[in-house]
Amino acid sequence: MTIQEEIKKLKEDKQAVILAHYYVRPEVQEIADYIGDSFYLSKIAEKLENPIIVYCGVSFMGESGCLLNPNKKVLMPDLKADCPMAHMVLKEEVDAARSTYDDLAVVCYINSTAEIKSWSDVCVTSANAVKIVKNLPNKNILFIPDKNLGRFVAAQVPEKNVILVKGYCPIHENILAEEIRELKALHPEAEVLVHPECCEEVTAMADYLGSTSGIIDYATASEKKEWIIGTEMGVRYELEKRNPDKHFYFPKTEPVCGDMKQITLEKILHVLKTEENQASVVAENSAAARKTLDRMLELAK
Repeated sequence: MTIQEEIKKLKEDKQAVILAHYYVRPEVQEIADYIGDSFYLSKIAEKLENPIIVYCGVSFMGESGCLLNPNKKVLMPDLKADCPMAHMVLKEEVDAARSTYDDLAVVCYINSTAEIKSWSDVCVTSANAVKIVKNLPNKNILFIPDKNLGRFVAAQVPEKNVILVKGYCPIHENILAEEIRELKALHPEAEVLVHPECCEEVTAMADYLGSTSGIIDYATASEKKEWIIGTEMGVRYELEKRNPDKHFYFPKTEPVCGDMKQITLEKILHVLKTEENQASVVAENSAAARKTLDRMLELAK
């Protein structure tokens, strides 16, 4: 029996479901029941009836799974797989903004810890951040923790006063504009698709600027055949799966999230066998953090 067959059998025996982010390894995406970005996986997690959820992603995703499914087991193939950006804001920064600005909403990117969510008013993803900020009644928006996504939102919603902190995704921040220009010189017909977590110099070069799922959908819907991709390498699997006749070019310095790549078939098999590595949220944070996700799902409808 192959490892894939073992995983499938255990999953069926235990009525488990496997959720995977686009940035995990191709072989992990292949065995997942649902593959998507953070927003899609959040919506799916809320509706699942399976008693066990195996979340193939980093720690904040497991926490979100727990918040949306408090009566289920949420298992993480690797509890050490984390997101540096998920920690890049201090409580003091949030408190200072609340004391400085009237009519303030604290808008928290889903790529953050449950504790940081608990300090906030609503959660967002890159796919729904603009829509949600537009729909908020507040004039002043503290956007945490990603300064790059926050800058993108501010440009789309000029009627709001968007206040930023200094958080960022190291993987997207390190995508170099010079390498995008080199690819454009080699492939002049290719359009540039970029995630808003990238730095301003890179996002300024984009023909399309949007979430991971948005990038996939845009390339799939278009008749163009060549694309320069400014996001994590894991998205290549879904792009090529949906578009076998198209060509996708990534920067020479490959944007790879080492934490996402820690998820392996062997680790998935292990947690299905043992039911170890259960994700959890500190009780004092859970109610407030859950409210931010519930409000996101409501406002994003």
